[in-house]
Amino acid sequence: MGLHRILLAFIVAALPATAQEVTFLPHDDARAAIGRLLFYDPILSGNRNISCGTCHHHDTFSADALSLGIGEGGAGIGAKRNAGQGDDAIRKRVPRHAPALWNVGAVEFTHFFHDGRVSRSDSYGNGWDSPAEEWLPPGLPNLLAVQAIFPLVAQFEMAGNPRENEVAGAVHDRMDYAWPILAKRVRTIPAYGAMFVDAFDDVYEAADVTIAHVGVALADFMNVEWRSLDAPWDAWVAGDADALTPAQDRGRSLFFGGAGCSTCHSGPLLTDHGFHAIGLPPFGPGRTRRFDPMPRDVGRMSETDDLNDAYRFRTPSLRNVALTAPYGHNGAYPTLEGIVRHHLDPAGSLASWTREDAALPDAPWLAAIDFVIQDDEREMARVAGKLDIAPVPLTDGDVADLVAFLHALTGGDSRYGRLGRPDRVPSGLPVDR
Repeated sequence: MGLHRILLAFIVAALPATAQEVTFLPHDDARAAIGRLLFYDPILSGNRNISCGTCHHHDTFSADALSLGIGEGGAGIGAKRNAGQGDDAIRKRVPRHAPALWNVGAVEFTHFFHDGRVSRSDSYGNGWDSPAEEWLPPGLPNLLAVQAIFPLVAQFEMAGNPRENEVAGAVHDRMDYAWPILAKRVRTIPAYGAMFVDAFDDVYEAADVTIAHVGVALADFMNVEWRSLDAPWDAWVAGDADALTPAQDRGRSLFFGGAGCSTCHSGPLLTDHGFHAIGLPPFGPGRTRRFDPMPRDVGRMSETDDLNDAYRFRTPSLRNVALTAPYGHNGAYPTLEGIVRHHLDPAGSLASWTREDAALPDAPWLAAIDFVIQDDEREMARVAGKLDIAPVPLTDGDVADLVAFLHALTGGDSRYGRLGRPDRVPSGLPVDR
């Protein structure tokens, strides 16, 4: 064995677990097939005009290409999505960037959403900590299934506004009142009812279908559809010394060495599943709490009420990151180079960021809110003052090499999913294309 391959073997031995060691939740193919249809069926939205796939579309590699999502009331997909017109126009942007769904079925995920508001916990006696607290429906077997039912009852994502439909009205009273309405919509469509009877042992007739069954189907689909562990990086870790280009290999050395990226982006999915404050430029409506006097987003602290968690957000997995721009919990940076440079100089990048970097579909009626937080000196100072990462001096060539390495995390055929987008769904409603 040559010296190069000896050194390669040594380095690989020192790296985190390989992709082959990623364990995924159990799933059922028949349930995943139902979930594929439901994922793209607007029947799960209050006004029957948006689906999960609208913001997590195959054409945009499970994300939506926008900084802040355009939910219920918008039209189109990806960068071409608009904010709607007239009475149907959106009333608020979704406060955060739609995260990509790659490998979300891995058992190592302990939290979902940018602030981790869905997690494992015994706080409410049901095994989960979620916005539904003790009212979470029973029968949800895993964290992904729990996560799957919450966008359905989010006002500006899929539920719609109070007085527009029965789902939004129920959410306004208490979110768990809405889930039975959605489950009934699904099970009363004969094709869905028959599929659930065939796929679930505890569903003897369509009337037995609950939101938990819907959540399991959605979770099983996301689990099998968005797996991607066949990148050039995986080949290199497996021993193929030629899998990375010279620039990617230099970037790899920086990523796991002097640049310090692997401090947080570690393991086979390139995430520590933790929460960190990196000083991303704030904008948009914010994910406000009832008492917030401004459109701010304090991240993890909004869930824990711990000041130590202020402005900390969940570390994203970097799998297929080159396909899912823009970057950051609010999509503040349109390019990989931009987000890399921010990590290398967070305070400087926060100060020099420009509003033109935000990918926000035009909505003049929201213009007064979009960047108002940027003019609040105290809030901007709080964001700048809470940083968990320190500056790292690198050359332009180093940055280019890091970006090249991030491209080496792009999967092969897996990037397109396995089952793909359906042409039609049982409700007969239009599928986003």
